[in-house]
Amino acid sequence: MSGIYIHIPFCKQACHYCDFHFSTSLKKKDELIEALVKELELRKDEFKNTKVATIYFGGGTPSLLSNEELQTLIDAVYQYYSVVDAPEITLEANPDDLSKARIKEFSKSRINRLSIGIQSFFESDLKLMNRAHNAEEAKACLVEATKYFDNISLDLIYGIPKASNAQWLSNIETALSFNVPHISSYALTVEPKTALASFIKKGIIDNVDDEQAHEQFHILKDKLEASGYVHYELSNFGKEGYFSENNSAYWQGKSYLGIGPSAHSFNGKTRSWNVKNNSKYIQAIAQNELPMETETLTPTDQYNEYVMTGLRTIWGVSFTKVEQDFGADFKAYLMSESKVFINQHLLYIEDAHLRVTKKGQFLCDGIASELFLLN
Repeated sequence: MSGIYIHIPFCKQACHYCDFHFSTSLKKKDELIEALVKELELRKDEFKNTKVATIYFGGGTPSLLSNEELQTLIDAVYQYYSVVDAPEITLEANPDDLSKARIKEFSKSRINRLSIGIQSFFESDLKLMNRAHNAEEAKACLVEATKYFDNISLDLIYGIPKASNAQWLSNIETALSFNVPHISSYALTVEPKTALASFIKKGIIDNVDDEQAHEQFHILKDKLEASGYVHYELSNFGKEGYFSENNSAYWQGKSYLGIGPSAHSFNGKTRSWNVKNNSKYIQAIAQNELPMETETLTPTDQYNEYVMTGLRTIWGVSFTKVEQDFGADFKAYLMSESKVFINQHLLYIEDAHLRVTKKGQFLCDGIASELFLLN
């Protein structure tokens, strides 16, 4: 089983923290959709021996597209690929796009999962991040969405400057009041060349406090687990039966196609990525060319990636898989290098799997990097 990710590179306005590829101009929207359909056709042979289990509209802001435009893209997937009987079809959406009428329209389409970019229920946070919606819109869209959709995920951001632990707990409690089955939550990260980085450098906004972010991560974990959510990946919490199939496939090393400008693809052995420019992407696709770069992953690259993704999840890193896929030397290296973290109670071994402890979770990306092998 494989997945298809479709990148919609348009937004109403730029969030101060975002470094994803997008444009605030919709002038090339029609050409872009044409190109997305064409890329799906050009790449159909890459999935000729597998079925598509998930379709994910990410961005950018996919909810800026009309229902007809989204349906055109879904129809193209069904035309050129073999799709399972009940695929997970996710639409990332912003609250300001989710009017009552829009939500009702979405519910009549093949889209069966909404991922809503709430980020915070506090006006001060939303203004700091330059989000396009306000707190009331965030709550109103969830009231409506839960009437029509069973499978809903919402995003929250912690570690926001001047947002207290009490305010963060209130955010979580508000999210829980809507009884959505999945919550994704990320620490606010200061990416280079973003407006947030510039404002911090100029002293307009306080810098992110890593210690407070750490505290808020554990507040989140404790509160959601007490409310029946499974912390199945570092940034993701789901009720049983509501884990993201699309994202779980990424973490478990399954193949996926990334369609659209800047989108990444992976087949287990190679990784490729499309040009990060809407005009260049459209021009290349119009000439039946795939505007992508590709790298072949060495066994060491594949091992490092497996360790990185595995440690972020409840499934952990299987010593058996490491030995089978990469050899006894890789297994011996992993066992040796992990001892220091086991002694520090950051990692533990259970059922021949290496996993992070509660203490180690917030640090797991750094721990994983210490377990990497260099080419």
